[in-house]
Amino acid sequence: MATTAVPTDTALLDLQPDTASPKKEGGGYSAENITVLEGLAAVRLRPAMYIGSTGEQGLHHLVYEVVDNSVDEALGGHATRIDVTIHVDNSITVVDDGRGIPVDDKIINGEKMPAVQVVLTMLHAGGKFDASNYKVSGGLHGVGVSCVNALSEEFDVEIWRDEFAWEQDYSKGAPISLLRKMGPSKRKGTKVHFLPDKSIFTVTEFNYDTLAQRLRELAFLNKGLEIHLTDERTTDPKTGDSKHQEFKYAGGIAEFIKHINKGKAVLHEKPIYMEAERDNVAMEIALQYNDAYSETVFTFANNINTVDGGTHLSGFKTALTRTINAAGQSLGLFKDVKENLSGDDVREGLVVVISVKLSQPQFEGQTKGKLNSDIAGTVQAFVNERLGGFLEQNPQVAKKIINKAIDAARAREAARKARDLTRRKGALDGGGLPGKLADCSERQPDRCELYLVEGESAGGTAKQGRDRRFQAILPLKGKILNVEKARYDKMLGHEEIRAMITALGCGIGKDDFDATKLRYGKLILMTDADVDGSHIRTLLLTFFFRHMTELIKRGHVYIAQPPLFRIKKGKFEQYIKDEREYVDVMVKRASDGMILTYGPNKTQLQGAELTTFMGQLNDYLSYIDKVGKRLRNDEALLAFTEIFSHEGKDPAHRTDFQSPEKLAVMQTRLEALVKEYQFRAVGEPVYDEEHQTWSVSFTDSQGAVRKIDWALANAAESRQLLGKYAQVKDQLQAPFTISYAPKTAAAVSQEALDEAEEVASEEGVAVDAQAPGTVAEAKPAKRSSKINQDPVEKKTPREVFDYVIEQGRKEYQVQRYKGLGEMTAPQLWDTTMDPERRTLMQVKLEDIAACEEIFTTLMGEDVESRRKFIEENALDVKNLDI
Repeated sequence: MATTAVPTDTALLDLQPDTASPKKEGGGYSAENITVLEGLAAVRLRPAMYIGSTGEQGLHHLVYEVVDNSVDEALGGHATRIDVTIHVDNSITVVDDGRGIPVDDKIINGEKMPAVQVVLTMLHAGGKFDASNYKVSGGLHGVGVSCVNALSEEFDVEIWRDEFAWEQDYSKGAPISLLRKMGPSKRKGTKVHFLPDKSIFTVTEFNYDTLAQRLRELAFLNKGLEIHLTDERTTDPKTGDSKHQEFKYAGGIAEFIKHINKGKAVLHEKPIYMEAERDNVAMEIALQYNDAYSETVFTFANNINTVDGGTHLSGFKTALTRTINAAGQSLGLFKDVKENLSGDDVREGLVVVISVKLSQPQFEGQTKGKLNSDIAGTVQAFVNERLGGFLEQNPQVAKKIINKAIDAARAREAARKARDLTRRKGALDGGGLPGKLADCSERQPDRCELYLVEGESAGGTAKQGRDRRFQAILPLKGKILNVEKARYDKMLGHEEIRAMITALGCGIGKDDFDATKLRYGKLILMTDADVDGSHIRTLLLTFFFRHMTELIKRGHVYIAQPPLFRIKKGKFEQYIKDEREYVDVMVKRASDGMILTYGPNKTQLQGAELTTFMGQLNDYLSYIDKVGKRLRNDEALLAFTEIFSHEGKDPAHRTDFQSPEKLAVMQTRLEALVKEYQFRAVGEPVYDEEHQTWSVSFTDSQGAVRKIDWALANAAESRQLLGKYAQVKDQLQAPFTISYAPKTAAAVSQEALDEAEEVASEEGVAVDAQAPGTVAEAKPAKRSSKINQDPVEKKTPREVFDYVIEQGRKEYQVQRYKGLGEMTAPQLWDTTMDPERRTLMQVKLEDIAACEEIFTTLMGEDVESRRKFIEENALDVKNLDI
């Protein structure tokens, strides 16, 4: 094992000017102004250059970089499984069963260091610069995983190689420990755990669907590769386990096509699949036509999703158009067609996946969005030959595809005439806006907002409540046309859709649509929180997804978020946006005058201290619920928390599990619980030779083995729990007594005056606080019941928390909103339309394949698949309108 000294974090090194050189005065430009960035400092200073952005795209790109390394192992035939886990603190763990990063020493600039440290701390270091180890790979520049290391607060690597386990820890690109040789292990592979640096990224929460899309694609693109995605932040309501998906497809991209077309009526049962290797380029193409009217294209190069296309896509498009036109001519199907079919015609209803794998591909930038390698001719010749041969050998399939393209050409012509006719009437050219559109006075699109409002009534309220300078309102009458089932020309004939197209001003269709002409920077869907409102919102989203996808991609589409609660007492009212804020408000209101007495010493909490404690208790109980799903026993969980929590906010240490002392204490606690909780057995502490740690386990009454070890203690939710427990453990001591401080005469008088004002305001009478008898005559019976309330005893912290929430609700009217019609115009402005106070949800396109599936299922023609979807998800519905 190497004994390399741990280097410090690489800093910016200023080259000192030659002493003989005079300094430039007055802001001059000299040698001393030249800065050299060494090591990973450049990545931390300019992260967007390496990962695309410091927002959501760049955050997820970190995961892709690590996973792509594991996939490259699979491409070389060395790995068969990859596990990706999102932890509750939004850290990521990626595990594969490949060969493991090399751990032997390498000499760099005369210094000896482990190869894994070279890979993780130096740019342009890796094993993919020649073809000896990786004939084909997605990572080519040697900067991927080292960038992840540079941009992570925590970065830990564990390697199983050469019959041993190895570990090393990093932070912000620099090693903070030596490479440790652990115990013997028969495993092979690499485990990477990293927590993105919050000081670098503007977004630090991973999106499950975004990662699922990428991992699903990788599984489709690599036949037989097994990929698991687990989200520990979310639990399955049916099983209580963490959200989990497994991706494994023996059929490769042909199965990908079937997945996308699931629930759609297809023109030919089996996807057309082509595979070959020519000119050192391995090509896989699968395509299938359905009876829908949009095209779906996915292109990949070395497993990288080339979202902007490239030479492989252009070669395919050229060949497809040429081959289908040639087949149509040979079959005599163009007798009534005046001209050849266009590319748009032959791609209507097409779903295609194009995957090419080549050595040393050329992309645009590190994020590899577009393939620039000169392979268009290779792909074109390949498709001409294979697709032409397939259509010639399968004339029935060829006729179906070509006839659909001919229908598309006729519909395109009909739609063109419909657009021309509509333009002559002034409906689509922007010259005449819809009559019911209440437009804004601002003419700068970025400053304008358009609210698409359900119903004329809510639209009228929104018009009264809006700021007419920058907010426009377009009421929608009834439910718009379901465009999933309608052809283009029929859609243009629907009045409400025409009104929307006209109001937006960006046109529609491949020939006319121009996102830069959009008249509003924000398109806000504002519907009721009931069944009809959800349906209308889904219809609108279907329209934007199918015909104006670019507006979603550019971030123009939003969903209004009216408040969930309104609490009211007399003249006082408050709007609450979600459940968490509701808890905070209830706790704050309940704790007024409340005294919590806890522990054998009868220590008291009240006022601000009590409010702070209740917030911490809420967090603690939520983490108790998460970790409790692993041990399934409250008493065992409490013992684990007490034994392994350190002072301050410090969670368990690895050293706690490297000797059996604490686990022996845990074993004694578990044995004491055997009779009461019917544990079948409690085992002796067991030594894990591979990881050089100890563990203790028990078998519960259901026969399941529950283990308490370093893996449990090091889980993100456990670390959060132990840290939170350290904050509140002193206040968790029973017994608990809740009482109220006696109120002063001044407080009672003020409370009575407030009540008198409430009564007077309801009757339209003014109250003079100085008038004699005012306070005395104000309904004393309505004074708070807390004044003389008897103390209440509670046994557990959870009972205390539930009681406080219950007290917070007392004397307040709590209203849970369902629809916009329940608000007045001022209320709608205050809660939903005022930019200073409102909350908007941005619509993003993160998993195109999943979107295709869900829109097809919910809005398509296949009734059976929709019925099955409803049956499977009925019990998970929230906010059901009954």
